[in-house]
Amino acid sequence: MAKLFGTDGVRGKANVYPMTAEFAMKLGQVAGLGLAKKHKKVVIGKDTRISGDMIESALVSGFTSVGVDVVLLGVLPTPAVSYYAKSLEVDLAIIISASHNPYFDNGIKMKDGNGDKLSKEVTNLLEEKISEVVELNPEKIGLVIKNDEIYAEYVKSFEKFESLKGLKVVIDCANGAFSKIAPHVLKNLGAEVVVIGNEPNGVNINMGCGSTKTDLMCQTVVQSKADIGIALDGDGDRIVVADEKGNRVNCDQLIAFLATYFKAENKLSTPSIVTTELSNLGIAKYAKSLGLTYYATGVGEHCVVEKMVEIGANVGGEESGHIVLTDYSKSGDGLVVGISLCEALLKAKKKMSDVFPVFEMFPMTINNIRFSDKEKAAAAVESAEAKKLIAECQQKIGENGSLIVRKSGTEPLIRLYIQGEDKATVEEVTTKMVNFVEGQKND
Repeated sequence: MAKLFGTDGVRGKANVYPMTAEFAMKLGQVAGLGLAKKHKKVVIGKDTRISGDMIESALVSGFTSVGVDVVLLGVLPTPAVSYYAKSLEVDLAIIISASHNPYFDNGIKMKDGNGDKLSKEVTNLLEEKISEVVELNPEKIGLVIKNDEIYAEYVKSFEKFESLKGLKVVIDCANGAFSKIAPHVLKNLGAEVVVIGNEPNGVNINMGCGSTKTDLMCQTVVQSKADIGIALDGDGDRIVVADEKGNRVNCDQLIAFLATYFKAENKLSTPSIVTTELSNLGIAKYAKSLGLTYYATGVGEHCVVEKMVEIGANVGGEESGHIVLTDYSKSGDGLVVGISLCEALLKAKKKMSDVFPVFEMFPMTINNIRFSDKEKAAAAVESAEAKKLIAECQQKIGENGSLIVRKSGTEPLIRLYIQGEDKATVEEVTTKMVNFVEGQKND
């Protein structure tokens, strides 16, 4: 049987297994019996997609049927649900969201009572139990508790940031979980705010807006003569930023800028930056110039956070837009990061286009090569011939570059990430690798 839990929980098309009401109820029962043992209580938050109510109701039925109480937070960003889990004294924090995916998808993210992701061992155990019969006890039925105070508390938490007066900000809420919160918070901090993507109707989440569709945000920045554009995704843990000319800013550049700002303000908890192996290697060189240690982890926000916790770092993230500032949140929080960038921009007293790029990017190529199925894609890069070519190309790139070959976990794709200090070498290696992988389609 195919694995149900990916790196970010269970995800799929709503009303198609496993994202069905039946499955959600069973997952609630299994998770309730297996994981909700200390407090006998879980918390659930969701984004704005139309299937959220259905899945929430099913989860509630599952948990309460095995004697577990459920605290409902309603529509709230993923980072807020994770952050407040500990103070609510629950065993599990659950977020119903498919992040940046279209409205017809949904997902169930499960975190422990501290707001941390569940281990593979735990999710593997849940998968094993899904097919087993659950015995119910008529004397053990949980309660449903609605908590509207967390929303207000989350909004109030942003008062700790400095004034953004004098800054004009375009904020694209992706018609998602931040639609009400983000504009309100930015205005309270004194910014002049132009809002788009803040009218969710259940089916327009991430539709033509947000972090995956940034053209509208970029155009609005230019038209409104704003200083910065910020686009969030549906559940609010990802950010994409544009300068005053409507040009998107590379996320590695944003991380470097924040590290520079934190260092200047004596806010760096340790002299370090953490990103992933897919980040541009120019950031490693830049970190060294600042006297900072650079760490590159495996791909995935959880890998970045684990390393940050291990070394005590408070600035890190992925090039995909998940930026983590652990002083404020244990995971990516698009609004926290956006406000921090605005603070840093005001302190710099420069236009964004004069600040970025912060460092010189290494020449880099990214290619996604699609196959007819996952098995064929995997075989294309696992043969002896493929491994020999990869080793030769890695040697050609040299120790100051990188060649990463990744099999997509969700699609029949091979992703090639190649970078180095010399553009001609990068292009030569890219051509060899792409031609080889493309040639495997017909074998």
